[in-house]
Amino acid sequence: MALDENIYQLRLEKLKQIEGLGQRAYPTQYEFTHTIPQILADYSSKTGEELETSRVNVRVAGRIMAIRLMGKAGFAHLQQNGGRLQIYVKKDAVGEKAFELYKLLDLGDHVGVSGYLFRTRTGELSVHVEDITFLSKDLLPLPEKWHGLTDVELRYRQRYVDLFMNPEVRDVFLKRAKLVQSMRRFLDAQGFVEVETPMMQPIAGGAVAKPFITHHNTLDIDLYLRIAPELYLKRLTVGGFDRVYEINRNFRNEGISTRHNPEFTMLEFYQAYTDYRGVMDLTQKLITQAAIDVTGGTKTKWGDGEIDWSEGNWRRLTMREAIIQYWPERAGAKPTMADFATHDSVKAVVQRFNSGHSHMAFDPSAPAGKTISGLFEAVAEEHLTQPTIIYEFPTAVSPLSKQKADEPDWTERWEIYIGQMEISNGFSELNDPVDQRRRFEGQLKERERGDEEAHQMDEDYIRALSYGMPPAGGVGVGIDRLIMLLTNSQSIRDVILFPLLRPEKKSEAAE
Repeated sequence: MALDENIYQLRLEKLKQIEGLGQRAYPTQYEFTHTIPQILADYSSKTGEELETSRVNVRVAGRIMAIRLMGKAGFAHLQQNGGRLQIYVKKDAVGEKAFELYKLLDLGDHVGVSGYLFRTRTGELSVHVEDITFLSKDLLPLPEKWHGLTDVELRYRQRYVDLFMNPEVRDVFLKRAKLVQSMRRFLDAQGFVEVETPMMQPIAGGAVAKPFITHHNTLDIDLYLRIAPELYLKRLTVGGFDRVYEINRNFRNEGISTRHNPEFTMLEFYQAYTDYRGVMDLTQKLITQAAIDVTGGTKTKWGDGEIDWSEGNWRRLTMREAIIQYWPERAGAKPTMADFATHDSVKAVVQRFNSGHSHMAFDPSAPAGKTISGLFEAVAEEHLTQPTIIYEFPTAVSPLSKQKADEPDWTERWEIYIGQMEISNGFSELNDPVDQRRRFEGQLKERERGDEEAHQMDEDYIRALSYGMPPAGGVGVGIDRLIMLLTNSQSIRDVILFPLLRPEKKSEAAE
């Protein structure tokens, strides 16, 4: 019999013994007067004399995280809502049956205790227990060592254990909740309305990505899990919602890495009667405020360095300016703005880069704009640690963005990079139905060339635009990546409660 199975059986036997003492194995509730964090907040500053003078009676519940027996007395630590509090159990105070219950308790069990607060000889704030109620049995042993690289996947897989074993993990997800609350507060104050749009869609639109496919039996149609809510939110802008947002789950059938999870969360919002610069300014303010709300300041640790989120530290560069600024010396002379003008000149820039630098894969038959976008990723992205807005993206990679009036090969689009990651994308929304059809047709040609992520044709969306969409700016912000940066988490799995993992091997489950 495996060790865990042996412990499981021993603890089942203890559970029967606990029932024999008149306790329910799994009671339905426990009436408490205080939470452990409340007690710590209200009474940690009180001296033993103060607690003795004005006796404070409490009823608290929690999980046992430490326990020791010393003859006819014992100590334990209860944990609840991220706080830990010591309890002192003495046979003379609780009675024989309750003390027998105490001796049957294990690490991980849930109990409720009533008694009064005091300080031990070592000065630790504790509950002098007068009654114990059994609440739940932990039938499996708590891990002795839960930290370390060897346990990383196990921690993700058994997040329920990770959360109560590692307080810092719980703190990450509390900060994540604060981030979402901050975003809602900010946008609500700006007059935005929160909505919900379909997660199953007949056409996967609003982004360039490969979707997951499902099937509706009654209608006998294939549907796509949402890759973005964009086209539905813009339909609402057509319908008269001038300021609208959604905090949405998206699904993209792509690889898994420290920065990518197939299921992720984004904020998307759209504002009528403004352009990409208007929503650029708004997003910068939103993110700066979120950093303050989540961390209490404007500077956070990131790896071995630091990110300064204050508005004065943000930079803005066009994509072409970024390539020129970060062009590596060993790749020869820096390109000029004129080098981005034609397909042949862009090809020559890439060849120069590859001759003196690590190889950048590119398709010579691809549109020049697509190659420029790839060149930016190869040349500049690794340098963008501090908050940086890169703007003016090629039309070839921006099928939903409005073109620049003086440069039709370029669009009024921007992305925010922090910690060498893209965390936000925004642009002046394309609201010309004829131009939108032409862009979709261009994307269809890319699909014919083998690009499975190219955008599909969406006739209903073109029809919506044909009813008239006001000029507008739209934005997407990656919540997972943003909270990674705000909590110094180096993997996206660290900020998703239940990240997608490979199926558990039978041998692993049996260990």
